[in-house]
Amino acid sequence: MHGEARPPEDDRRRAAVAVVLHDAPSPRVLLMKRAERPGDPWSGHISLPGGRYQLGDGDLRITAIRETREELGIDLEGTRLLGKLEPLHPRSSGPTGIEVTPFAFATEVALEPVCGPEALAAFWLPLDLAASGALDGTYTYPATAVAFPSWTYEGHVIWGLTRRILDLMIA
Repeated sequence: MHGEARPPEDDRRRAAVAVVLHDAPSPRVLLMKRAERPGDPWSGHISLPGGRYQLGDGDLRITAIRETREELGIDLEGTRLLGKLEPLHPRSSGPTGIEVTPFAFATEVALEPVCGPEALAAFWLPLDLAASGALDGTYTYPATAVAFPSWTYEGHVIWGLTRRILDLMIA
């Protein structure tokens, strides 16, 4: 049989994201706008870099590092791992769907992203501005007409799992 090696069923439901932080001039987090792709439920959304676990990753930390390199051309190997958060489920997938583990990394300098084919844009969000309430709003997801808390920064709407993860980081 030919084709790509796939992780066991449980591993295909595991993913990791990188919460890339930089402190100067104030705490910031790296976000990206996902490319528009048919069949991708997060197509065009603002997200943290990351994706599904693949065989050969070894662990989910490596998944977060690999995906950040693929999506934004940033190698996190030389950065400081601050830790990881408990796994979360996107509300759209429910508890039996994909499980996302966030890993926080600190960089000495504001790394310059180079978007790969999976990213349309990347930017640094000031966390103090997000925490202040100045960016607060509501986003209504068109597919379900459900309203979610959101932040809007420079025209980018940050909502859903990305917003939930960042809320945990600044709480």
